[in-house]
Amino acid sequence: MRRDNLMRQRVLSLWFPDLPVDRILRRLNAAAPHKAGDVEPPFAVASRTGNVHRLVSLNRTARALGLKRQDNLADARARVPHLLVEDVAPSQDAALLERLADWCDRYTPLVALDGTDGLLLDITGCAHLFDGEEALLVDALSRLKQQGFVVQGAVADTPVAAFAVARFGEGRCVASGAERAALSPLPIEALRVDVDVVRALNRVGLPTIGALLDRPRAPLANRFGLELVRRLDLALGHEKEPISPRFAAPLVVAERRFFEPIGLVEDVEAVVFSLAGQVREALERRCEGGRAFELALFRVDGAVQRVVVGTSRPLRDAKRIKALFAEKLKVDESVLDAGYGYDLIRLAVVEAQEATGQQLVLSEEGAAQADADLSGLIDRLGARLGLDRITRLLPMDRHLPERQTEFVPAALVREDAVSWVGFGGADFGLGRSEHETSPSLEAAWQELPLELPLERPLRLIDPAEPVDAVAMVPDGPPLRFRWRRVLYKVVRSEGPERIAPPWWAGNIDADVSGERATTRDYFRIEDEDGRRFWLYREGLYARETTTPRWYLQGVFA
Repeated sequence: MRRDNLMRQRVLSLWFPDLPVDRILRRLNAAAPHKAGDVEPPFAVASRTGNVHRLVSLNRTARALGLKRQDNLADARARVPHLLVEDVAPSQDAALLERLADWCDRYTPLVALDGTDGLLLDITGCAHLFDGEEALLVDALSRLKQQGFVVQGAVADTPVAAFAVARFGEGRCVASGAERAALSPLPIEALRVDVDVVRALNRVGLPTIGALLDRPRAPLANRFGLELVRRLDLALGHEKEPISPRFAAPLVVAERRFFEPIGLVEDVEAVVFSLAGQVREALERRCEGGRAFELALFRVDGAVQRVVVGTSRPLRDAKRIKALFAEKLKVDESVLDAGYGYDLIRLAVVEAQEATGQQLVLSEEGAAQADADLSGLIDRLGARLGLDRITRLLPMDRHLPERQTEFVPAALVREDAVSWVGFGGADFGLGRSEHETSPSLEAAWQELPLELPLERPLRLIDPAEPVDAVAMVPDGPPLRFRWRRVLYKVVRSEGPERIAPPWWAGNIDADVSGERATTRDYFRIEDEDGRRFWLYREGLYARETTTPRWYLQGVFA
């Protein structure tokens, strides 16, 4: 029985009944704080439905004067002439609720929005960090009230029970298995069933949840619908209702709380280094390295600042993690706005990748150090500029010369899947299975002859520039050509090197006009002054075209 209680889900429901009013009053109080003993003027937020304005949110003073929700605005002003009113702003209220959800991350990473005025927190296994559920609930409510919010909360085994007790009960911690007793005196509205069902139950003398708990389910379902029975089962835990958090739970989390808030950058970096050490130990146990880290800084006034950095390789070294965040904060100083200080700092691993430990030998120490330096450079530049902006040139398995290389984000490149050996052929080492390794570039280089003829220019002109060429025969090499208004006379030529589109590729290499790429015949030619060019004729004469066109693709150094 004890083990079953330990495994039970525990849910904290927070309800902000006057969130629109709280949003406006917090802004006004920040601009002109009230003095001790001052009475807050009556204030309300109104919404227009058709041609009628109705009150949707009120402060305590307005309620004390007898005003209620859904009152007509004209009638309310007749009763309370000095009532202050503003129009409702749903988008601003939603943004405030999102910020409150961010703030609640200090208790659990599993926070979900509950309608437009509530939050659900899965605090399973978290209460012991706050000296129990009662202490956690008191801490959350007191902190939120200090920030100027009217809030009620409750803890229970199920989201439905927590919601019902928070909004229609006294707001307390319901012991595991005590949902029946807590829900019995509450009205049917607490189950969040349809309004017509509530009215029908009230007409037959069943106004509370307790009146339904011991009744046969079949007659209830037949008369009032299956949804009523389902809500009862969800409230009592007979049927599970999972919480859909805003963000997935991080893989590894380390946090530090402070009795006195901190605000200096040096202090934040020191805490990050300490937390990175805890994260490293957790990642080592998982045989993983982090690819994305998130630093969350919780301010005393409720604001939450988040800084995310990514890495090009799986990382768990504490010094490098600290250096990445230091670079990020150095680039954008506005990210770190301590205000009155931070009372909680959390470091989380958002994304990880397998990274087993490696034992280096002396002969490989230099290469390993070079690889680490390159990864560190990519990470530092990525922290400053963004990882997607740090690119690397890779070979691609395509038949057109200008498309056989491509810039890709360096952080996404796997070294064991890249090989420039045999560049120009069909196999560049890309697309290999994870159990195959690319041949060593150094070993392959040693097997090549000392002097290699340069078959293609090191840099290509993209797009190729058209030239006017004259050939002896349609399929022969050019005798002379004009490029950029200069006439060149050909004295030597090599070729053709024919490059045809693969038949299975379809229009994958179609040009800008949308037409299918045609066959190319490449020639290496030399003019009378010793300049060497790389030209190609596009289209096979009498098969693909009647007037082949000539283009200059590159110039040899």
